[in-house]
Amino acid sequence: MSEPVRLTAWVHGFVQGVGFRWWTRARALELELVGYASNQRDGRVLVVAEGDRESLERLLELLRSGTTPGTVDLVVDSWDAARGEMSGFVER
Repeated sequence: MSEPVRLTAWVHGFVQGVGFRWWTRARALELELVGYASNQRDGRVLVVAEGDRESLERLLELLRSGTTPGTVDLVVDSWDAARGEMSGFVER
């Protein structure tokens, strides 16, 4: 298993009030990731997840897949070293 990494993804579109955070949490838990999905004041959802790179890339693919609740217009991602301070995956 590779070193854990952190994915930060800003999800743009119609993604609030449609079950998007719950859906993201379910996919992240299936992939054994930790982190959170959080509604932002500007209408975006912030997804921060840590785990192995392959699982995080799969989560990113799913966020961009067109199969999410609502409508995703754009996902802006960035990658960092995992910080290791999170457990579970929560909706904020």
